[in-house]
Parts: sequence; C-alpha cells; structure tokens
Amino acid sequence: MFRLQTALVSWRDDVKQLIDLHMLKATRPLRYQGSQGSPEEGREAARWLRSRLQLGTDEISTLMRPAEQVGLFYAVIRLTGGRNDEGASLNEGDFAVAILNRQSDLGRRRATAAHELGHVLLGDEYSTDIGVHASRQEREAVIDAFASEFLLPTAVFSNYPGGLKRADLVELAARYKVSWSLAIRQGVEAQAIAERDAKDWAGLSPTHAEFMDALGWAPQPDLENVVVSPQVAHAIMQAYSQAKISAVRAIEMMRGQIDKDQLPEVSEVMGQWR
Repeated sequence: MFRLQTALVSWRDDVKQLIDLHMLKATRPLRYQGSQGSPEEGREAARWLRSRLQLGTDEISTLMRPAEQVGLFYAVIRLTGGRNDEGASLNEGDFAVAILNRQSDLGRRRATAAHELGHVLLGDEYSTDIGVHASRQEREAVIDAFASEFLLPTAVFSNYPGGLKRADLVELAARYKVSWSLAIRQGVEAQAIAERDAKDWAGLSPTHAEFMDALGWAPQPDLENVVVSPQVAHAIMQAYSQAKISAVRAIEMMRGQIDKDQLPEVSEVMGQWR
C-alpha cells in the first residue's frame, strides 16, 4: 500500500511540475452528472461517456486517449507489493492522475485503468484498489459496472442472434482486450449467455494461442510500451528540449519509456535544469 501511494504522489508531483512550467495544460476532469447509486447507473455512465467520446460500441485500442479526454493521466509502473496493488487514482481538481501496475496481465491492467477512470468521472477524489472495506462495496460495484460496460458494451452481444458460442466470446475478449471473466460477466448481463453456460465456460479459460488465433495472430499491446500518457510524454520532451529539466529528470518522469541514448542533445544555456 505504501509503495502504491508513494508512486501516486510522485506521479502527481511530476504532472504538476509540468503544468507549473507551462509545458502541460491542466484539464479539469470531466464529471458525470447523472445518478450513480446502482450498478445499472454505473453502466449508463459508461454508455454516456462512450457516446460523448464518439466511441459507439467500438473496441478501444488504448485507454490512454479516452483517459486524457476525461482529464486523467496514467503512469504504468512495476509495483512489487501484494497482488492487490493494482492501481490508484487522485483527482486534484484541475487534473487527475492514476497509477497502474505493470505486473498485472493485459486484461486486468485495462480493467484497473477503466476502474480508475470511473472513479474520476464519477467524482471520487481518491481511490485505491488495495482492499475494499464493506462500507465501500456498493460504490465499488458501481465503478466495476462502469468499467465493464466501458470496456465491453453489452450492446455488442446483440450481434449474435443465432446464439453466442464459446468461440465467439473468445474473439470478443481478444478484440476488446478484456479478461475472460469480464467477458463472461458482460455476456450474462446482456442475457447472451445462460448461467449454466457461464459456469461451464468459466472453467474453460482460453489459452494464449486461442486468443491470438481469434485475432489472426496480430499483437494487442496496451499500457505496455507506452507507459505514460502521450500528452505528458510530449510535455516532458518539450521541457527537456527547452532545458527546463535535465536528461536525468526527463528519464525519471518517463518511467522507463525512454533511456538516455534516445534523448537529443540539449544545451544547458537554453534554460535552467530542474
């Protein structure tokens, strides 16, 4: 828990420095104004956001872009703590930040990213996925419903009037880059999967080869090679090129996305290192 909170505060401070240097524009996080007291209302918030961002029911190739449109900046880092150290977010009012654990698999990492996006959109100032107290369970259920619907809309399941087969669900999970359990839950929610089939399929998790075959063996990276939000990465490079931060500081802020050999040479006389 301490490592996660420390990483979150450090990321917040980095983003704030770039804003103070006028390299990054602060964007007040978008706030959903509708009701949000039940899981169904959480799903409605997800549909509202998809509509606002003109996503329809399309796959989201990377969550970095919609998060930036909401006013949330991600950093993906390796956390070596407990298995529940999945992520955390902080809404500063003028901007919001979130930390995601790179140790998690792709489906879980994207679910955490969407979860933190939900916290920001629905107006929570701070959230962490380290444990969930009973008093927060209802709120977390709303956020979980938001995340699931945002990643894999239930409307997608209407495209299988002849009945959804397991192979169809494998393809959906692969295309939308979600975990097998999330795909099953959404299929049940859409009434496209019977409870009995859901229980059977839950014990038949697809292999990596099945997922890749469903995509024609095309790679599906997200939150892997690009580990800081693109707007922040650009601001870091601008700050470095104008000699407002040092090479060491730029590399530190980029969280391992680049190394020193990839930075252009910049004269120190152009500015002052920070």
